[in-house]
Amino acid sequence: MQVELGLDTFGDTTLGPEGRLQHHEVVLREVVEQGVLADQVGIHFLGVGEHHRADFSVSAPEIVLAAIAARTDRIRLGSAVTVLSSDDPVRVFQRFSTLNAISGGRAEVILGRGSFTESFPLFGYALEDYEQLFEEKLDLFARLVREEEVTWSGETRAPLSRARVYPSLGAGMQVWVGVGGSPESVIRVVRQDLQMMLAIIGGDPRRFKPYVDLYHRAVAQVGGVVRPIGVHSPGHVAETDEAAAEQLWPHYKAMFDRIGAERGWPPVTTERFMGEITQGSLYVGSPETVARKIAATLTALGVTRFDMKYSTGPMPHVHLMESIRLYGEKVIPMVKDMVAGARIAAQ
Repeated sequence: MQVELGLDTFGDTTLGPEGRLQHHEVVLREVVEQGVLADQVGIHFLGVGEHHRADFSVSAPEIVLAAIAARTDRIRLGSAVTVLSSDDPVRVFQRFSTLNAISGGRAEVILGRGSFTESFPLFGYALEDYEQLFEEKLDLFARLVREEEVTWSGETRAPLSRARVYPSLGAGMQVWVGVGGSPESVIRVVRQDLQMMLAIIGGDPRRFKPYVDLYHRAVAQVGGVVRPIGVHSPGHVAETDEAAAEQLWPHYKAMFDRIGAERGWPPVTTERFMGEITQGSLYVGSPETVARKIAATLTALGVTRFDMKYSTGPMPHVHLMESIRLYGEKVIPMVKDMVAGARIAAQ
């Protein structure tokens, strides 16, 4: 199976030319321009994440994705992630089936519980219901994707009886579930017969191999179909390794120190930053350096999709655009060649 390489963004609030944080409306327009460039340089997928806080501009990914769809032809478009627990599965289905129709079948959705919890009080959900909300709503969404007429009941929303939801999907749509690294999450993906996206944001990516193996064992036990498995990790591409690290470091530190202050983490050090680049899950460097690291991850885990989160902290739009260009024009062709070579060598 051929590998696919995509990009993800949360629409991080960026610094403008004068060095000040830009208004969300400016950043949103920048995200659209980034999506247009990603299409032009041959990137397979662009994911736009959902957040409800000041440091990220995107709270309604589907609207941003629709704007990108209107100006692109090939790139597939989806969320990264949609926080299904604090949304309504019927409305999520309708928004993405609409995007799928507008884009000519290019929509995907990546569903998750979200690592940020701002949406729960904002939309009136209790955090103590965190697990049940996702379990029930994922079950309903999976049925909506596969069944023209849905009957469903649960405790987290009103029941449905022979409901038909429009617009219908027609040829279908790829549905992924974001998995952060628990066996229960892997089994949930298998039980719902959906695609698994591993969110690997730190540490050696090879530590996620047991979850890939568990997925394959569980599919075999239920007699199911093996679906594509993907990886989502942060990164940044520049002309040289030194330039990439220098460009990313102050923005990486700004973001992680801000989030760390909220969650009780210590400040990020340059040693930890460089350790993640050399040994962890931070894909930073020249096109060749990043390509080698992506190819190594794809080969080690035996997966076929890699999505790089190219926006980290308030990095200026100009650096993000250059990273996208290098990723599409240089990284992707090299990764394909490296993975193909590794497979031939293993035969």
